[in-house]
Order: sequence, then C-alpha cells, then structure tokens
Amino acid sequence: MPQLNPLPWLCYLILVWLIFLSLAPSKILNHISLNEPNSKSAKTNNYMWTWPW
Repeated sequence: MPQLNPLPWLCYLILVWLIFLSLAPSKILNHISLNEPNSKSAKTNNYMWTWPW
C-alpha cells in the first residue's frame, strides 16, 4: 500500500516546511511595525473646543 510508505510524502512535507519557515518570517516581520508613530511627523492638536452647547 503506497500510503504506508512514508518516504514520498515525508520528503514533500519537509520540503514544504523548509520553504515555509524560510519565507514566512520575512513576510511577517515586514508587517509588524507598520503603524509605528514617527516622532518628527507626529502632530499634537492643542486646540480648544469652541462649539457652544
């Protein structure tokens, strides 16, 4: 029975995991600090609320 022979599917599984583990960290690290605030471009809005209630 070919299902009991682990060599073909085990090689594919290891190959896929090696590719996944080599590509995934770079893709994830590119999106971790996407919205990190920049201190030079950060604006502080110091205005008073002027609407009469």
